[in-house]
Amino acid sequence: MAEQKTSAKATAKTVRIPAKKARLVIDLIRNKPVAEAAAILKFTPRAASPVIEKVLMSAIANAENNFELDPAKLVVSEAYVNEGPTMKRFRPRAKGSASRINKRTSHITVVVEEAEEE
Repeated sequence: MAEQKTSAKATAKTVRIPAKKARLVIDLIRNKPVAEAAAILKFTPRAASPVIEKVLMSAIANAENNFELDPAKLVVSEAYVNEGPTMKRFRPRAKGSASRINKRTSHITVVVEEAEEE
């Protein structure tokens, strides 16, 4: 008999938000039921919230459509942010010099799985 998969994953790559700022938001939803996690993201006033909410909704849709998991029983089992490529830009400064500006990006991953029944 084939083993039924109980988790689904979604990833957003090269998102124009620094990983450090996205981690502040992702820490709020780890190990929470998906309904609660979605509510937290909806009302968190940070720039990373809408992007992470999109990734969460994608993970829920993947679980529902690809693995026939019940969305009501899903829990955010893993959520992490890795650093993506950094775009380097230069800004003119005094006396003809220049200083570097790092425009950082990140890779956001959310894994949802069905909660174990007690």
